[in-house]
Amino acid sequence: MMKNMRRNRRRAGFSLIELLIVIAIILVIAAIAVPKVNQQRMLAQEQAALRQIETIHNAETQYYSQFGKYATSLAELGPPASGAPGPNAADLIPKNLAEGENSGYRFTVTGTPQGYAVTAIPVQFNSSGRRTFYSDQTLVKRQNWSAEPATVSSPELR
Repeated sequence: MMKNMRRNRRRAGFSLIELLIVIAIILVIAAIAVPKVNQQRMLAQEQAALRQIETIHNAETQYYSQFGKYATSLAELGPPASGAPGPNAADLIPKNLAEGENSGYRFTVTGTPQGYAVTAIPVQFNSSGRRTFYSDQTLVKRQNWSAEPATVSSPELR
């Protein structure tokens, strides 16, 4: 009778050692997977930032054809607070992009003697992105792999 009770007790659940081994295996798998997930997320946000730069380029082209000059700020490309679109708010890009932050990046548009320049900088470097981007009316995209903002002399993105 005593032997049957011991057998039944052993089969009733897992020992503490078995549970610790399973938890250790799960932690090892998580330690391997989490950095890869973060890298993929940053890559996706970088790709989204590049698409947003293309959106700004398209909006600048439309703005130029409507008003005969390039916009010198994101607000000029964004929707108006009220009333009809015009040169101060042409309604060519979404409001969230016109506010300057989207997809983990901060965007700025500035006027230059030749046209305009677009910069995209991660909100939190090495968390929302590993690269900064620059582009201008030439449509050439440039990148910098450090926290320093990319400029017209940064390496071209290929």
